[in-house]
Amino acid sequence: MSVATENTETFASLNPATGEVVAEHPVQDGAAVTEALGRAREAADWWRGLGWKQRRLRLLNVKGALARNLDRMAELIHQETGKPVQDAQLETIMAIAHLDWAARNAEKTLGPRTVHPGLMAINQRCVLEYQPLGVVGVIGPWNYPIFTPMGSIAYALAAGNAVVFKPSEFTPGVGVLLAELVADVVPEHPVLQVVTGLGPTGAALASSPLVDKIAFTGSARTAKRVMAACAENLTPIVAECGGKDACIVDADADLDAAADAALWGAMSNAGQTCIGVERIYVVDAAYDAFLGKLTDKARDLRPGFDQDAAYGPITMPAQLDIIERHIKDAIGKGGKAVVGGPESVRKPYVEPVVLTDVPDDSSAVSEETFGPTITVHRVRDLDEAVEKANRTAYGLAGTIFSGSRSRAMDAARRMRSGMTSINAFAAFAQVAALPFGGVGESGFGRIHGADGLREFTRPKAITRQRFATMNLTSFDRTEKEMARVLGLIKMMHGRRYKR
Repeated sequence: MSVATENTETFASLNPATGEVVAEHPVQDGAAVTEALGRAREAADWWRGLGWKQRRLRLLNVKGALARNLDRMAELIHQETGKPVQDAQLETIMAIAHLDWAARNAEKTLGPRTVHPGLMAINQRCVLEYQPLGVVGVIGPWNYPIFTPMGSIAYALAAGNAVVFKPSEFTPGVGVLLAELVADVVPEHPVLQVVTGLGPTGAALASSPLVDKIAFTGSARTAKRVMAACAENLTPIVAECGGKDACIVDADADLDAAADAALWGAMSNAGQTCIGVERIYVVDAAYDAFLGKLTDKARDLRPGFDQDAAYGPITMPAQLDIIERHIKDAIGKGGKAVVGGPESVRKPYVEPVVLTDVPDDSSAVSEETFGPTITVHRVRDLDEAVEKANRTAYGLAGTIFSGSRSRAMDAARRMRSGMTSINAFAAFAQVAALPFGGVGESGFGRIHGADGLREFTRPKAITRQRFATMNLTSFDRTEKEMARVLGLIKMMHGRRYKR
């Protein structure tokens, strides 16, 4: 919601559970974005010049400030998203862990190191290092408003860049608070700035020639618009665009653990999780027992805004219509609602919905629902489960439960996804050293881990001649020198290799 004031336009951040105004924020236009980027360029030069140790120290102090303000941040997330306070606390804890890892591992991952030159260039000393890009623009989501953007912000800062962050219009206060905490620790230059507003503010950030890279999280549809804006200046982009993730349950799986993990993966945060479980494929021998355990647990869950609620409201009102449409389409095409149904959509909440016998062409199976609904499918064996799990344009994450380590590892490798967890849900998200990202409609590029640090740098190769030797890249080379080299190459590489 936006309103005009005497000097500027503002919009309200609303509590999705109560409709109450959490705070008013300015709608920053293209000129304001440009001003922020100008300040960021100056900050980037200063930040890069500090060097690894000073940046590490400051980022660890930012981590400390966020930890000391954990409850304050969690309460704000609770107010702006509606999710339970404990879930908001868990999200903030994970953000702190990633900030800590990025700060501590940036120099080791990105700093200069020597590379063996090979025999033909033995007289060269080779150095590879990763240099910061300059200014990174981050366009963040509302469903995990501190954890998800921190996967770009922390790693971009640790790599030596300045950041301009455009938080979702549903959760602007989280971004503003984060920027305040950083400014208190790093008062010299605005290495992290926040620009608030609606879609045009994000578009101004993506289309600016002052941005060296964009990190985007959101729908594939919006990502394509952001990419088009970036294309005008050949600005590179890393994009995480959601998914339709599957959980596979093998015949010998621990069914109690599988049901517990699948239910959390499907229903936590009201199902508004890009790596959430939306489809479950259960091997025939375990199907009935698993479904019974899952439905028993699902019936006990209750959404709400109070302390005892399992999860909160649907944060984005327009998503309610999509959730209801998917439930009705599944039932209309022959599916059964064994828990809940269309009547479970009680704005702004959606009660748990478990669907079975849903055909593959249903929107509940083929499209991202982003709500507390799940489809459960009976399959012949693990091979069929993997084949059906991969039958989607998305490819973000996945979960496998099995009593066999070898079968589970094989299935995990065959699952078309950027990340897969075995016998747990989304454990990879808690491991800061592991890269995070998808394939296909789920996007490209990686945040987190060493790959996430390198994502916000450019590799720089430097060679330095240590001593003179015969120079083949010269008009003064002789036939005798060339003959010597040809003989050496044929001797080294001309042999036949046996199978």
